[in-house]
Amino acid sequence: MSSIHIYWDESHFWGLLAVRALTAWGVPHRLVRGSEIADGALAGKFGEVPKALFVPGGRAKGKADRLGARGMDAIRDYVRGGGTYLGFCGGAGLALSTPFGLGLSPWTRKGYRNRLHHFLSGHVHASLDTTSDLVPDAMDSGLLPVWWPGRFDPVDPSVRVLARYGKPGPDFWVADLNLATLPKGTMADWETLYGVNLNPDFMEGSPVVATNGFGQGRVILSYAHLETPASDQANRWFSHILGRVLGEPASAAAERGPVPAWDVAARQIVWEDAVLIRARRIMEEIIRTGSEHFLLFWRNPWLLGWRRGIPGAGVNTLYSLICESLAAEPNDTALRFWQEHRDRFRVLMDLLGNGLTGYLLAERLAMTVFHSDSGAVSKEGLREQRRALFGLPPEPGGIYADLAGLLEELYWRLSLRQDT
Repeated sequence: MSSIHIYWDESHFWGLLAVRALTAWGVPHRLVRGSEIADGALAGKFGEVPKALFVPGGRAKGKADRLGARGMDAIRDYVRGGGTYLGFCGGAGLALSTPFGLGLSPWTRKGYRNRLHHFLSGHVHASLDTTSDLVPDAMDSGLLPVWWPGRFDPVDPSVRVLARYGKPGPDFWVADLNLATLPKGTMADWETLYGVNLNPDFMEGSPVVATNGFGQGRVILSYAHLETPASDQANRWFSHILGRVLGEPASAAAERGPVPAWDVAARQIVWEDAVLIRARRIMEEIIRTGSEHFLLFWRNPWLLGWRRGIPGAGVNTLYSLICESLAAEPNDTALRFWQEHRDRFRVLMDLLGNGLTGYLLAERLAMTVFHSDSGAVSKEGLREQRRALFGLPPEPGGIYADLAGLLEELYWRLSLRQDT
């Protein structure tokens, strides 16, 4: 019996963070697809009405497309009838009143005038509303992690702000620039000399976590990733929210502790599938090549960093899904699926490995000859290589989209508790 349903489709890397947190804390949960939601998953199809629907990060429009009209109506009906919607980052964006949103919150999404401001990441200081039952006692501030967040447009005062942005934390980045490494005054100098504004101070005071009612239910939206591994204050808050949703005493939530650290590369191989093991080695070689040529690097043991323009998020997603799949004990459902699709996956993986290695080296060459007039590397040519491998932002595509889709399908089956 599951207390939380996690909407799995289009969650990519972020769905794994959600699964890890609930698994580590022993919170019963089930991964559900958009088609399952449309067919009644939130109305008790799997034996119970869940305490909450947890929608992790990922591309909000992609999530909406996978739900379809029936799935989106099912979520609205669930919350209207008394359910809880918990959305992080892309899951928060899905709930907003946008052309493709659920309309669970009257707020909309505010865009960024400066494109570089799309690429904010790391921990940020935040002030919290301690008068809310959703905030732990005596926790009036904290360091909260944000990973390339969207922005709320707070157009309706009926929504309650639970946390507001403060100053950047010690590990805060704008695109591929670590702010802590810049001498004081550098960003002001850049703006004066070059007209480039990278200062994230425009975020200060704006909402990062909010809640509102919808019918008889409750909507909790966060652009902070409170499930981030080993992020103590964020994890404490997330645990408290789960405790309130599950009706637990405050002591139970406090005893859970932080989400364990996650070292993706150190995950043990349980399922010794030759195709997946080979795929893991291919991804490790790609990461090694990218690292040796200053295009990729590990920000921490679970999150890659990358030079702006390099598809590091996609590399991170594939590698993490492969490692986590290999760390799972396969059930019959997963084995049947993999038997049908493993040959196609192997072919696609070989194509990606060869193509991505060449693309990364071409990007490195383009940086090397940037100041020459040789025109050795065509920008349009690089763009087309990236399109074929990963698609072009914001929508994933190319070989990556096919591989990620197969891995998400596989991992969902690996998560099933019985042969269904």
